[in-house]
Amino acid sequence: MSKDKLAKPELTSDRRFRRTASVDHLEGLGAVTRITRMTLRYPVRVCLALVATVAAAVMQLSIPVILGQAVDHAQTMTGSSENRNELILIALTLLAVSIARGLFTLVQNYAAESVGHALARDLRNAIYDKILRLPFSFHDRTHSGDLITVGMLDLEGVRMYFSTALVRTVLLTLLIGIGAWLLFSTDLVLGVLALSFVPFAAWRSIVMRLMLRKTWLILQERLSALSQVMEENLAGIRVVRAFAAAEHEMAKFDRASQSALTLSHQRTNVRVNNTSAMTLAFFAAMALVLLVGGRQVAAGEITLGTLATFLTFMTMLQMPVRQLGMMVNGYARASTCGARLFALIDMEVEVQDRPGAKELQVSEGTLRLDNVGFAYGDGRAALSGISFEAKRGETIGIVGPPGAGKTTLMHLIPRFYDVTEGAISIDGQDIRDVALSSLRQAVAVVQQDSFLFTTSLENNIAYAQPFTDDSRIRGVSESAQLHDYVMGLPNQYATIVGERGVSLSGGQRQRLSIARTLMMEPAVLIFDDSTAAIDAGTEKRIREALKNYAADRVTLIVAHRLASLIHADRILFIEDGKIVEMGSHTQLMALGGRYKALHDLQMRPETDAQDEEGAGR
Repeated sequence: MSKDKLAKPELTSDRRFRRTASVDHLEGLGAVTRITRMTLRYPVRVCLALVATVAAAVMQLSIPVILGQAVDHAQTMTGSSENRNELILIALTLLAVSIARGLFTLVQNYAAESVGHALARDLRNAIYDKILRLPFSFHDRTHSGDLITVGMLDLEGVRMYFSTALVRTVLLTLLIGIGAWLLFSTDLVLGVLALSFVPFAAWRSIVMRLMLRKTWLILQERLSALSQVMEENLAGIRVVRAFAAAEHEMAKFDRASQSALTLSHQRTNVRVNNTSAMTLAFFAAMALVLLVGGRQVAAGEITLGTLATFLTFMTMLQMPVRQLGMMVNGYARASTCGARLFALIDMEVEVQDRPGAKELQVSEGTLRLDNVGFAYGDGRAALSGISFEAKRGETIGIVGPPGAGKTTLMHLIPRFYDVTEGAISIDGQDIRDVALSSLRQAVAVVQQDSFLFTTSLENNIAYAQPFTDDSRIRGVSESAQLHDYVMGLPNQYATIVGERGVSLSGGQRQRLSIARTLMMEPAVLIFDDSTAAIDAGTEKRIREALKNYAADRVTLIVAHRLASLIHADRILFIEDGKIVEMGSHTQLMALGGRYKALHDLQMRPETDAQDEEGAGR
């Protein structure tokens, strides 16, 4: 057996985490503080990054000073070997300082990225763990793409926080702070002129980054809409082709794409205009330094090396000043992304193990529902006053009109939702008091919508028991009437199932889902309209094959086709969330109520067809 049997199901997403530019200020500040604390989980790498940042800044600040000294020395050279040796020494010093700066910058970047990726790994695992534990009620209000966006783009915003915000704050503080002090202490007027571009460039950089950040969030919304159009078309490509709707879908995709392109052009204009303004301010300040400094050099007030120091420092400072906007954007992005990300991680899990929950102990295998009621989060009542008991070996059929609450009832038994009234117990143990893992080993649901993984048939069947032997896989496949079909395939059980099982028919997918559930050998087996896509003959053969299997457990069958329920020990007719009729097929037919009316409605076409055939003879 391959380890691919351990493949995990794909994720869904929740609309409440849709990206938005509006995040409460205090919430965002709390997110930044929390991210900062989380980075301290890696003290060695954090300290290494900060020490390397300080060392790189010192080396970078030394370069203009050394260059100034070199210019002054070259200006006073007499051609002697001693002067040449001094100049060579200065050049070697400059080379060594530059190399050291590069090495310290390398260490800084590596350590900072290492902290960010380690933090991302922790958060990624926390997000995935939360998603796996959130109940069905969470996924009921979800939309694919939004939650994935949180787990990818928002996670990336948090990951970049340490390197683009914290480390850059230290670096820019040292470069601008110490550099300004050096310049002002050398010549106040030239210092002011040299730094005159800084306030304007910093302002435009911050404005640019915040504007880009705001439009980026909007662009993400538009790209998300674009992705949803593409996702729907890929998933429904057969429908699109069948209805010759390719032109309509292409037009819809083009509108979404054009909307994203228009905003991208606006973002480019913001970047180009602000970058040009910052560059103009820098060269204007440099021209002033050259003009005033040149006059001071001519007047003998400062040396040419001093002027070179000022110009070199300005050139060196241009990029860090522009990065002020990136730094501010790092904080802003971390606050918005972190707030959404932590909102997911901190979300309370509605269905979880109670303190001290024990493993479910199954002895008699008796399932009991006592006055069970359930209402969804919006207050809409789905079930009320449901009471019945089923013992090992009994088969309970459940029927009723669409929306009556049949599937909801089935989802309460394995605690996909928690009851809001009454109690459900197995062998006298309230299912809310036992460990979820043991409960869901004891209660298995065969869903109507059969999700299959993109892997082999063998791995899909053995998902619940990934290391089982091949004979067990073959046995459950035979019970589900799937084995003969599989053996007719070129690769048999090693055949790869297409994405979401599109290479199989609806009936084949349902039979595979039945086989996968039988692998669990549960105490309570639930068929939630899971044979709707299977023809009547195959369904009858499945029912016959499962007779011995059902003798050791409670079997619940939800079906719209009454032929699937006639053999049940008892049948519950549910309407408007309540049991309105209960009894065997014979008893309900004699009652002459809703069940009989539904039976007559389903059976009459067949009877009429037989009568017409007899009359034709």
